[in-house]
Amino acid sequence: VQLQAFGGGLVQAGGSLRLSCRVSGSGRTFSEYTMYWYRQVPGKEREFVAGIIRRDDRTYFADSVKGRFAISRDNARNTVYLQMNVLNPEDTAVYYCAADLAPSDNPTYWGKGTLVTVSS
Repeated sequence: VQLQAFGGGLVQAGGSLRLSCRVSGSGRTFSEYTMYWYRQVPGKEREFVAGIIRRDDRTYFADSVKGRFAISRDNARNTVYLQMNVLNPEDTAVYYCAADLAPSDNPTYWGKGTLVTVSS
């Protein structure tokens, strides 16, 4: 299973950015996967950002991003999105998408990250 994230870049504080992550190479349908976004700042542990549960699309978020970020999926495109609004410099990190066949605190499949930099 391969995951590839897109959409990182440089944005000013208060701005918005949308990340995408496409899943390929799986014998299972995309809707069977619970999808996640994590982020990591150099020198710090990777932290959970958002998740969307397989099949019923329930979503959940880290407290630090609630009300500002949204996660969604397009099963026809095998893609999960992270819409990030009202960004602040503390959101600067490498963002990773991840997947598992069941909700998990340690997803099985990971993509390479995409860097998001928020300038003040």
